[in-house]
Amino acid sequence: MSARILDGVAIAGEIKQELAGKVSAAKDKGYTPGLAVVLVGDVAASQIYVRSKIKTCGELGIYSELHTPPSTVTTEELLDLVAQLNLRDEIDGILIQLPLPDHVDTSKLLEAVDPRKDVDGFHPINAGRLLSGAPKSEVLAPCTPAGIMEVLERSGIPVAGQRAVVLGRSNIVGKPIAAMLINASATVTVCHSKTKGIADYTREADILVAAIGRSGFVTADMVRPGATIIDVGINRITGEAEFEKFFSADQARREGFLKRGSTIIGDVDPAAFAISSAYTPVPGGVGALTIAMLMSNTVKAAAMRRA
Repeated sequence: MSARILDGVAIAGEIKQELAGKVSAAKDKGYTPGLAVVLVGDVAASQIYVRSKIKTCGELGIYSELHTPPSTVTTEELLDLVAQLNLRDEIDGILIQLPLPDHVDTSKLLEAVDPRKDVDGFHPINAGRLLSGAPKSEVLAPCTPAGIMEVLERSGIPVAGQRAVVLGRSNIVGKPIAAMLINASATVTVCHSKTKGIADYTREADILVAAIGRSGFVTADMVRPGATIIDVGINRITGEAEFEKFFSADQARREGFLKRGSTIIGDVDPAAFAISSAYTPVPGGVGALTIAMLMSNTVKAAAMRRA
């Protein structure tokens, strides 16, 4: 039996449809969920991400506004902007697009956001609530891990009692998804760059979450047959030799590679997907959920603030 593709685009569409109904209900109650996005400087990739977020707000009926201080902005000036947004009642969510310029104190800025408006789920208070096992309805969790849990739940993949292995220990993905899986009663192991014999752990996983940031790191011999693979990685391949290593038999991918000069691969070698029972593709998997979960957090924050 061939592996099932877990379609992140379709799941994101379901979530957005549900959110549109919630936004409409909120307006009937007299308020509109609002999101403020802070984009510093002119990093091309960040601009693309932010445009997508603002566009999605419009599609769902969420109020949004974009603040674009120059790359020369100081930490103090950004702290003042955040303080103003914290005080505005029509703003329910504040998103600070990362990365910030090197001279800006990122940690200080993220911690200055009102935890009730922290739709990225990065504030220590929200991280603590997640770790303590607070109810899902009361936690603003990081968007990518929250999206992973939606994929598992909506795809009918059991979590309770399963062995889950997380590759990566970042504050954005690795640590929070480990906490979420534990809260869902999985038995969780976190591996990272200092872990010895990683394959010994990954071969025992019922659910394998790869968020390590290395192209095709997880090979077929590292995966237990029948496992569910969640590939969080987004890596760009530009070299012919590397393309041949992973996609030599993929003619459709080759045509795109020749046209654009690059292609996207996750942290899992595509050959490993064949022995899984289900997997998230790259692109079209977990990445598609991130913006949907940002919208979900904004709508949730608006409701929680008015409860």
